[in-house]
Amino acid sequence: MAWKLDNDRPIYAQIVEKIKLRIISGFYQPGGKLPSVRELALEAGVNPNTMQKAFAELENSGLLITMRTSGRMVTEDEERISMVRETIAKEKIDAFLQDMRELGFDPEQSFLLIKNNVEQKREEE
Repeated sequence: MAWKLDNDRPIYAQIVEKIKLRIISGFYQPGGKLPSVRELALEAGVNPNTMQKAFAELENSGLLITMRTSGRMVTEDEERISMVRETIAKEKIDAFLQDMRELGFDPEQSFLLIKNNVEQKREEE
């Protein structure tokens, strides 16, 4: 099944985000081999050249390493992976807080809403 990609942003950038998420979530393990460009392009429903461009960006960021005979591997640098994970989390928090500001909530009110929601979910379990 093809990945859900929108036409409002560059496809390769969305692929970079999806692969980063797979790396930081542990779907692709540190030191683990990634599927080939062609395999992932087929899975995503994109041109292999687009996938290659995304892989090149991930290599430049240090998350992927190309091994001449083994293909592409996820970096074993768990500190780098952790830094990327934290950066993405901060970006999502900033976007959430901006959305909440637009709804008229300040950061403290947003925090209380989250806290109350988490507590409610715990009680439901």
